[in-house]
Amino acid sequence: MNIIHRVGIQAPVSKVYAALTTIDGLSGWWTRDTTGDARPGGAIEFRFRSADGKDIGGFGMDVLEQAPGQRVRWRVKEGPAEWLGTEIDFELTQEDGFTIVRFGHRGWPADGDFMAHCSTKWATFLLSLRDMVESGQGRPAPNDLKISNWH
Repeated sequence: MNIIHRVGIQAPVSKVYAALTTIDGLSGWWTRDTTGDARPGGAIEFRFRSADGKDIGGFGMDVLEQAPGQRVRWRVKEGPAEWLGTEIDFELTQEDGFTIVRFGHRGWPADGDFMAHCSTKWATFLLSLRDMVESGQGRPAPNDLKISNWH
């Protein structure tokens, strides 16, 4: 099972690529608590905290691939059981003044409520990526859009 999304960002592909391949970029749209080595062969830790600072979970990713201006790919090594071993990829193309991000979170063991929740959250974070790149202001966790009783 796969989660897929497509979003257009009015910015050069190089700017979107930087937001996906640097710790500062990632912490500007996904979660402020992002650490690690974002280069191929490195590992990134994404932690999520509540508004009062309580750790509510996170993900560890191995950086598998970066093709400048074209693609970024990670494999989940830490996190919820449903995420373990799944792969996340961002494919970038330029179309009519937009950078098109084709996002995939692939290899889910089964669909269900948690996958549906994560699909919606990914959509909100991709819009946060768009906003950060276009305006300089994303909505990374803990200031992300809340969609349900799950984080």
